Amino acid sequence: MKPIPVVFHIGPLQIHTYGIGLALTFWFAYRYFARRLRAHGYDDAWLGRGFVWIIVTAIVGARAVHVIANWGYYSRNTGDILAIWHGGLSSYGGLVLSVPMGLLLARRWCKPLRLSVTLDIVAPVLAVAWAVGRLLGPQLMVSGGGNPTTAWYGMDYAGQVGKRVPVPIFQSIECFVIFGVALLVERFVMRRGGPVGLVVTAVVTMYGGSRFFDEYVLLPHGPGGVAVEVTSVAFVVVGLSFMSWLLWRDRRRLTGSAAEGEAASDPWANPAPAPAAESTPVPDADSAGAADAAEEPEPEVDARETAGGEVRAVGEELA
Repeated sequence: MKPIPVVFHIGPLQIHTYGIGLALTFWFAYRYFARRLRAHGYDDAWLGRGFVWIIVTAIVGARAVHVIANWGYYSRNTGDILAIWHGGLSSYGGLVLSVPMGLLLARRWCKPLRLSVTLDIVAPVLAVAWAVGRLLGPQLMVSGGGNPTTAWYGMDYAGQVGKRVPVPIFQSIECFVIFGVALLVERFVMRRGGPVGLVVTAVVTMYGGSRFFDEYVLLPHGPGGVAVEVTSVAFVVVGLSFMSWLLWRDRRRLTGSAAEGEAASDPWANPAPAPAAESTPVPDADSAGAADAAEEPEPEVDARETAGGEVRAVGEELA
């Protein structure tokens, strides 16, 4: 079985499938994030204005962290530092710069959108975008496979000898599972009316656990493997700690709400939605008829006919 083509040509133009996959993934993430913003009553115009900045910071951060983690290689091959079409984008590095940039833009251009609400809304977007991106990115790049294997599921990858564990496919499945669990957590929070922040902490915890498994079991141990494993463990510990704290704190709110008989509402809803357009009341048939009758002008009476009638009446009285 031949490796998946990683490049093709249109005339003199060289097109990398890895770049096309990343572009489609960013487009999908933008559309889904905008849809989720609108679903909770927020304007998504700011996202269209700032999404290019989010993409740029994601790519710069992802490449910078990858190069730093593998500096032993890039210090001897400086010409490959910018060769992102060969792969080499760290997901953690992308988050380090792109998430703060997105939060900064949201704070500047969408005032009602709070930090915790933004993170909860975007967390499932990141999970499903990772799932799609693994299939359209690393699966289509040079040296995208994992450890060598003789198992039936082994695949050939460009730049690697022999069959390899299809790590991008396994990672995509993991991220789809994380996405599904995130939606279940979201429904749980919606029924309870809180706590805000539980969705993003759940995604952080699960993603950290899956990345640790990938690095420790599926991928060859490179120079940056240990750093990724440590970061993944930190994600799990911090995520579980915050989840526990949020649920503990929310117990008091639930007790008070139950005592007052309050119904749960959308905890991520825009607190200051745009005013709805005023509607013109439609009158019913009776009121419409009465209004028409009231507005109908009285018939005009000819003055000469009125005068003649008065004269005849006076004559009859005299007779």
